[in-house]
This record gives sequence, structure tokens and C-alpha cells, in this order.
Amino acid sequence: MHRGDTDCDYIIVGGGTAGCIAAWRLITETNARVVLLESGGEYRSPYLKISPGYSRLVPKGIHCTLHHTVPQSHVANRVLEIATGRVIGGGSSVNAQVYMRGYRNDYDQWGVSAGSDLWNWAAMLPHFRRLEGNQKFNNEFHGGSGPLKVADPGFTCEYSHLFVKAAQSLGLPFTADFNVGAPGGVGYLQFTARGGRRCSAADAFLSKVRSDPRLRVVTGAEVSRILFEHQRAVGVEYVHQGHRHTLRCTAEVLLAAGAFGSPKLLMLSGIGPAEQLRRFDIPVEVDLCGVGQNLQDHCGSPLVLGGNSRGYGYFRQDRGWRLAWNLLEYGLFRRGRLTTVGGESTSFHVTSEASTEATVQIYCVPTIAYANTGADAVPAIDGIKLHVTLLRPQARGSLSLRSANPADPPLVDPNYLGDARDLAQLIEGLKIARDIADAAPLRETLSGELLPGIAVRDDAALADHIRSTLRTDWHPVGTCRMGRGDDPMAVVGETLAVLGVKGVRVIDASVMPNIVSANTNAPTMALADRGLSLMLTGIPTDGTHVLGVGMPIKHGVQFETSG
Repeated sequence: MHRGDTDCDYIIVGGGTAGCIAAWRLITETNARVVLLESGGEYRSPYLKISPGYSRLVPKGIHCTLHHTVPQSHVANRVLEIATGRVIGGGSSVNAQVYMRGYRNDYDQWGVSAGSDLWNWAAMLPHFRRLEGNQKFNNEFHGGSGPLKVADPGFTCEYSHLFVKAAQSLGLPFTADFNVGAPGGVGYLQFTARGGRRCSAADAFLSKVRSDPRLRVVTGAEVSRILFEHQRAVGVEYVHQGHRHTLRCTAEVLLAAGAFGSPKLLMLSGIGPAEQLRRFDIPVEVDLCGVGQNLQDHCGSPLVLGGNSRGYGYFRQDRGWRLAWNLLEYGLFRRGRLTTVGGESTSFHVTSEASTEATVQIYCVPTIAYANTGADAVPAIDGIKLHVTLLRPQARGSLSLRSANPADPPLVDPNYLGDARDLAQLIEGLKIARDIADAAPLRETLSGELLPGIAVRDDAALADHIRSTLRTDWHPVGTCRMGRGDDPMAVVGETLAVLGVKGVRVIDASVMPNIVSANTNAPTMALADRGLSLMLTGIPTDGTHVLGVGMPIKHGVQFETSG
């Protein structure tokens, strides 16, 4: 074991979305020395940086960790695959780049759970705005000059237009901006990309400070545990290139390893359900039964329809002369089909009388290339997929240790469809998708329903289709939930400091008490930025660190700490 690695003030575990923001904030606003530890590699592949590159051109798993769930008892005992980013930039470097915030009530509920006005829509909105550099919006809801580039897709195919018009013909209103805290209606998505180039957290934030001598970035670093002295974090132990290292810090350890990595590391370090830790002979620092609980994820099922082969979508645009032309057009003019991720339009729908806000979202995916294996196998032909996503799953799952060996992946149980309300909403969502597909002008361009098929009509048959085709949207959250001090399932308090110890803070999507009704990347960015602001202002809450001697805050933008 190598001891005496260069000491630092802050250790950031995880170089993904939240970790990049933390490094950026600490370097630009303090005099701290920072070490960022990332288990994956560098964000260098040119395929990652082309808008559709990762999903279409890179073999699955190169820049991701592929987690396999335990058999899902409510989904025909299927084992589903959930990918998490394993590269600098994390999920923001490999995702579909959709920029979506969800409903303001999602964030207001965070404040209710935390028992604090430090968390609500009004408190989060300034962080969304200040991070964002939107291509066309610059108003009370959007920032126009922030480091995160957000824009319309560089190319929109005809199927996307037809979907938007068909939904409107059924009475759904057109929505020009989904990101004002009320994402209803139908319209076009915006993306964290511009000019056909992805803008990941590595591009937007880490690149601004990567050359600073006070920042050290270590890739290929597997953190095995947090080190404590008298219930205060003093460093971490990690493995790099086969060697074990100990790194000490004077301020805090910031966990940004995601909804699977952060709770796993806490448990390996003795913070978690005591009974489970003792089972693996892990010494208990703090008995926190909520660590690994409250797992939530978006999931959905497809309606797949054949097309008319007129080139309205993206069928066979990634091969032969079509690919050659698309590459040439992109290379010469930075335009064309390689400037989009391949799904530009979406709609929101209320499927339950108990809700006044949308419960499902339908994505129009202008290709069926993603639905050609397993239970959702269809012919390789032109067509579209209307993917129905559950926005507010009621089911709660869990994550637990497989063993005390840090190299072993955790046991992941999202408990998909574990609440009967989830299945009921997806059934209604599929019926709505069928209505849109059968509405003019979309229906004139489709040749017929391939999946589940026109013979599948009643609710029981649709439920079977959902169980056999359900897939995750790769949005796991909630496993280190934020809560009040008297909440037995809370893992972190209102400042995101881990309860019961000092010097550890979680700043990623695992602290979300409830999943937002949106793609989770943009909310995670704003959450991490909010968490850093609360830390740097030194709110005196038990278990937090107040920035002090040796790490003065630089002059710069400061944020209010109340809603």
C-alpha cells in the first residue's frame, strides 16, 4: 500500500456530471486543492462528441458500467440492464443529451422531504439558469450565456414533425418550451449539444479548470472505502493500476459516484444498514438504514409501427452511401442527420384522474433499430417507435452489497412495476400512443402496427406486452435520499451532508427523495451546483464543513441559500 499521496483539501469521488461541476466550483471559487477520482477513462473518443455518436457508433459498454438487475418479479422475472457512465463526464458523456427539467412540484416535494426551504423550484431555478447557455432562450427561466450549451436539434426529420401535428389534431396543445416548470402538451426537445457537438459536463465545466495546478484528476481509480477518524472523514482508499493508495484530505469527501456508486461506497465504508454490514463483517460507523433504499428509475414500453419507406426517419442512415453522405455533409457544413440524436419530439399525458400533471411521456423515435432483439423483436424495416415512459413511478426498489469486495457489483433491484398504479398508467399511455399513431397526418405514413400488434387490445394483453418489453431509461436516483433529521430513511440532510458523520457529502442524483418527471441529467447538474453553493456558504448544520482557514473563497458569484 502506498501511503503519503499528495494531501488535498477536497476529494471528489466520481468524475461524472456532479463531479465535474464540483471540481469547477471549487477551483474557480476557492483556493482549495482538489483531487477528482474517476473509475473510468478520459473523455477523448470523437464518437462521444458527435451528437448521435455513442448510441449508434460505439459498442455498448465501452464507456459504461452495465448493471444487471436481480430478476424483476413484476416484469416476468426478467433481468434488465442499466448502464451508468464510466468516463470523465459520466452520464452526460454517453446519454441522449435531452435537456429537460420536469415539473416545479417535483422540486417543491424535495423541500417537503427535507423540511427545508433550501430545496424547492424557486431555489433550484437560479442554478438551472446560471449553468445554461441556451441557443434561443434568455429570460426568467433560461440562461443564455452559461457554460452548458443547450440548443434545438441540428436536424429534425419528417416523422418528428408528423408526430407533433398528429398529437395536436387530438387536441394536445403545442408547447414551445418544456422547461418552465410545467412540461405539458407536445413539441420539440432541446439538447445539451450545439452544432452537432455534444456538450457534456466535461466540456462545460471540467475543461475550464483542468489545467489548474490545484486540481489533480486520476482516471482508472476505483475507490474502495472512505477513511474515518473519530467519525470524521479524513480521506479515501483507492486502487489505481493495480496498486492500493491512501489519499487524505483536510476538508471533505464529496461523493458523486451516482445512485449505484455512492450508496455502495458508503456501505463499504461502514455507513448503512447495520445488519447488512455485519453480515459482511464491515465495521459499522453509522447505522443508516436508508442507504441503498428508495431506488427509483424511469421505465417504459414501446409501440412499434412500420413506415412507408419514404425516408421520413433514420432507417439505414448509418450505413452505405447514406452514411457516407451524412458524414460528408457533417464534415463540410456541420449540418444534417449527424447533428441530431435521432429523436426530436415528445408529448406529455395525464393518464390518471388522481393527477393534474402528466404521468407519462411519449418519445417519438424515428427508427425501430432499437427494437429488434428479444421480446420486442421486429423486422429491420423503416418505421417509428413511440416509447411510453412512466414519469412518476410509485414503486420503490433498493440497492445492496453483494459482498465486502469493492470489485463486486451491487445487487440492484429497481422493483419495476412493483406498484400496480405504474402498470395501469403505462397501459393508458400505450392507448394514447395508438391514438396518436392513428391520427392524421401521421397515420398516412405508417404501414401498420408491428408491436404489440393490432390483435392485442384488452388491458390484460397490453399488460403482458409491457411486462415482456419494459426497459429502463437509465435514470436511477434516490438511494441516498435527502430528508429531515427525524426521518429514519434519510441519508443526507438539507445541506447534503451525510447524517451521523462529518466531512462527507453526497452531491449526485442519489439524494433525490423523489425522481423528477424528466431526464435526470440537467436536474443533477443543478442539484450539484446547489449543493456546492450550500457547502461554500458554510451553513452551520450538524455534519457540515464550514469553509475556513487555508481555503478562502475567491471573489465571485454567490448564491442565496434560501428559497
